[in-house]
Amino acid sequence: MTNQPTEPNVSAIRDAARPPVADRAAFQTELDRLRVREKAHTREGDAIAAARRRLPMVEVDPRTPLIGADGPVPLNDIFDGRSQLIAYFHMWHTGRPAAEQCEGCTFNTSHVTELAYLHSRDVSYAVFCEGPYEEASRYRDFMGYPVPWYSVPQDSVDRLIADRYFGMVVSYLRDGDKVYETYWNSGRGNELMAPSYGLLDLTVYGRQEFWEDSPEGWPQRWGSQGGQFRLDDGRPAAQRSRIRAGRDDDLGTMPDGWTACSCSLHTGPPAAATN
Repeated sequence: MTNQPTEPNVSAIRDAARPPVADRAAFQTELDRLRVREKAHTREGDAIAAARRRLPMVEVDPRTPLIGADGPVPLNDIFDGRSQLIAYFHMWHTGRPAAEQCEGCTFNTSHVTELAYLHSRDVSYAVFCEGPYEEASRYRDFMGYPVPWYSVPQDSVDRLIADRYFGMVVSYLRDGDKVYETYWNSGRGNELMAPSYGLLDLTVYGRQEFWEDSPEGWPQRWGSQGGQFRLDDGRPAAQRSRIRAGRDDDLGTMPDGWTACSCSLHTGPPAAATN
C-alpha cells in the first residue's frame, strides 16, 4: 500500500546502511554463535533473580496514606487482599499540561495494561503518582491507563521515597498487618516494564540511540535523557494515539495547596498543550 502515514525517523531508516547478505546456512551459523551468548545472558538473569529473592527486607509503615478516587487509603489496603504489591512511582510536573508530563514515566506506565498474570501469583500492581490526585487522575483518564492509580500526598513522600526519587519501581510484601519493602530499582532497571525496548533490541537497527554500539551508517537519532520518549512536537510518544482519537488532555486547574512545578525543565510559564 502507498500513501500511508508514517512515523518520525522513517526516512532515516529507509536510507540507512544494511547488514551484509548471506545464504540461510551462513546466517544460521552466525546466529548459533550468538545464541550461546544469549543463553548465557538468560542464565545470568536467572541467577540475579534468585539473588534478588534472597535480599533482606525493610519494614514500611502500613498506615502510610495515599489518595485514591474516594480519598485517603492506607498502603496496606492497596494490596487489595494480596500478599505482594508492585508500585511504580510516577513523576509529576504539577500545574503543567499533559504534553509536558514525564516522558519516561509515560513510556513505562503505558506498557502495563494486563494484570491478570500478576494477580494469579498473588501480586497486585498500582501507580503511585507524585502530584495531586485531581490532576494526575485526569492524566490517567486521558491516557486510558487501566491500572489502580493513587497520589502520594506530601506528608507521605518521605516515608515511601526515603531519600530516593519518583521514577522507581518498588516491590512490597504484606505479612498480616505489616508491610515490607523487598526491592526497588530505577533508570534502566525499569526497562523490564516496557517490552518495546526488548523488542527493539531484536531488530537490526536497535533502539537507534546514540549510546548504542552500532555499525557505521546505522540510524542513531536519540540520546538517553528523555528525548527518546518524545515526539518531534515535544509530546510523550504514547500521547499521539490518544490525541488522534480525540481524547481530552485538559488536566484542569491546579488544586489548592500545591505549587507549580519549578524543576529545571520548566523555568518559564506553563506551555499550552497543542495537538
